[in-house]
Amino acid sequence: MSAQAVAAAPAESALSRIPLLGVAVFIVSESMFFLGVIFAFVQVRPADVSQMKAQLDLARTAVFSVCLFASSGTVALSHRGGGRHRGWLLLTWILGAVFLVGQGTEYARLLSSGFSPSSDVFGSAFFTLTGLHGLHVLVGLVAMGTLLVIATARPRGLSGVAWEAVTWYWHFVDAVWVVVFSVVYLWTALS
Repeated sequence: MSAQAVAAAPAESALSRIPLLGVAVFIVSESMFFLGVIFAFVQVRPADVSQMKAQLDLARTAVFSVCLFASSGTVALSHRGGGRHRGWLLLTWILGAVFLVGQGTEYARLLSSGFSPSSDVFGSAFFTLTGLHGLHVLVGLVAMGTLLVIATARPRGLSGVAWEAVTWYWHFVDAVWVVVFSVVYLWTALS
């Protein structure tokens, strides 16, 4: 290998990681956005949470939340394998899909009981906060699905940076749900 090739290798490596800076900036901006929505939720939360306790199903939501929390571990295992562990990524996708279906069935249950975004300010804040998170989960599932298709069709053609970017985003989605679940469900149950 020539001296020029050796000198160019670190520069190419650093340039290939620039997209991760974009992902990091996106995650920071989305974190600020979620903090604002969470703050709004806390501000409109009624002092008497008895009606909220009756509406929200903590146990059921905890079950599909565990799936999302577990998916953070499986996505880390898929990333650790440098993309060779597509099975872990598929399991992550399945766990994320279970969470999203669980959230959808929770919405159906709440809407059929008369609790909706138009019920009151709390209903609007609840559906906005949890719906935005659900949208982010959906985006993560699409990104993981894309990685799975590419990794299956061209196992060596997938950039490690792409795998890492999706992993970062998925950890962000999981971390946001830890806060949302704690603020919306646990705080209500303990009040």
